[in-house]
Amino acid sequence: MLHDRVLVKVESAEGERRSTGGIVIPATAQVGRRLSWAEVVAVGQNVRTVEPGDRVLYDPEDRAEVEVRGVMYVLMRERDVHAVAAERLQGSDDSTGLYL
Repeated sequence: MLHDRVLVKVESAEGERRSTGGIVIPATAQVGRRLSWAEVVAVGQNVRTVEPGDRVLYDPEDRAEVEVRGVMYVLMRERDVHAVAAERLQGSDDSTGLYL
């Protein structure tokens, strides 16, 4: 990986979802701008806030997909990451484990 690039693997496939009340939402339903979670696979040498293994929140509309050995990944800049969820951020008493 070069510079400030982050390579992530998308966690969930597009498809039906369930609301918290148990209602099935079909994949074709129109929703507003929805962010997605993904797992960081690799980072460039200038990336400061995420490490491989972290989960990041990103906008799926601002993505560049790449296939490596038959697996689809998303390539993005570090500035396109909206939030980071990582075990290493849960060290302090007032930490939620979510870095925004």
